[in-house]
Amino acid sequence: MMDAETADLLGESLERAFRHAAAAEVEAALDEVGWREALAEEGGAVVPLLFTRQGMANAASGALDDLLTAALGLPADAGTAFVLPEFGGYGAPGSTEDGALALRGLGTARMSGAARAVVLAAGRDGALRAFTVETGKLGVRPIGGVDPRLGLVAVEGRGLTASGGSAITAAAWEGALAAGRAAVACELIGASRTMLRLAREHAVTRVQFGRPIGAFQAVRHRLAESLVAIESAEAAATAAIEPDGGVSPLPAGMAKALAGRNARTVARHCQQVLAGVGFTAEHDFHHYFRRILTLDGLLGDARTLTRELGEGLLRDRRLPAAPCL
Repeated sequence: MMDAETADLLGESLERAFRHAAAAEVEAALDEVGWREALAEEGGAVVPLLFTRQGMANAASGALDDLLTAALGLPADAGTAFVLPEFGGYGAPGSTEDGALALRGLGTARMSGAARAVVLAAGRDGALRAFTVETGKLGVRPIGGVDPRLGLVAVEGRGLTASGGSAITAAAWEGALAAGRAAVACELIGASRTMLRLAREHAVTRVQFGRPIGAFQAVRHRLAESLVAIESAEAAATAAIEPDGGVSPLPAGMAKALAGRNARTVARHCQQVLAGVGFTAEHDFHHYFRRILTLDGLLGDARTLTRELGEGLLRDRRLPAAPCL
């Protein structure tokens, strides 16, 4: 396991990497830091170190591509992207029939410049296989939407050759989903922390009636409730990552749902504290608000995950074991 000193050094290096503006520059900086090597050695233990900082910086990278590709046991590199499920969903984005592969999903900022992409596809019998296809054979279309800075793209393909591929068990896909959900949860937490920082800075500098607005109880309560929401989401994300670097599917789903819901709570309170300035294009708050709305929809949104987790608990009549912290 990574010791505390090494984790601090890696965290500082990752923080510097996310100071770059363009996604390509971030990718190059992550290569220099050795992100993929750390992922191979430490597994999920490095997920909070990277994705929390990525969320705090409102940055975009292909780190999620690396994480999901490696979680399926496939080689991850800067030239390999991963086709994500469509927004709000988490099923396999591809399907195979009569030797042909069709797909419809999302790609991160890496997709446009990648040479190849990993696609998880389900056969007619439900069996899963992972295919690696050339991105030149795919239709890749930039997505504007609420957060164009994230660099998401729509990815489509039809009539592709579905030969070879790696067999993927349902358990392996659940494990990859768990790792991805833990990562996105950490990114939501990072974005929430920056929203709270921006609101706090405004509260101590904005003066009304001769006093900083942070002196008023109503403002303090909103900031305090935001902090509680962030800390509870972080506790859930921490509990989802096991000491050996593995990620548990059920706790990861709970962490992703909680992080998505709590990020909206933080955004609502911080917008109230920031008041009119929070609506302006010049202030950074709206970039983070847009980011959490988008991140919530990746690999299952909070509402869908909460409903399905609840249905599972009612069906099994058994609560999950409490994590050992």
